[in-house]
Amino acid sequence: MTHAKTAHFTEQQQQLARVAKALAHPARVAIIQLLASKTTCISGDIAAELPLSRTTVSQHLQELKAVGLIRGDIDGLTVCYCLNLTLLQQAQQQFSGFFEQATAPAGGPETSCAC
Repeated sequence: MTHAKTAHFTEQQQQLARVAKALAHPARVAIIQLLASKTTCISGDIAAELPLSRTTVSQHLQELKAVGLIRGDIDGLTVCYCLNLTLLQQAQQQFSGFFEQATAPAGGPETSCAC
């Protein structure tokens, strides 16, 4: 029986990878930016703002919601979406820490890659 290779990575590494994967499409980035510019947004309004069909926007919304970057509340026949600011702030801190660590040379600023 095999086990998931992800078990060998920390929960923080796995969470960072999930968020990065969810943001790895420009439409999803645009949706996050659109929701950030508003307090709430109805699914149809999002599709009207992007050069995508409602079905495609809905699929991207599902991906963002599955990771927890956005929330969707059903209101009658519509779904109102908003950002999950707690998770976005957590992701911001994780990405900042990741890039700080990745860009800080191990031996100090005077050392660099030899290739």
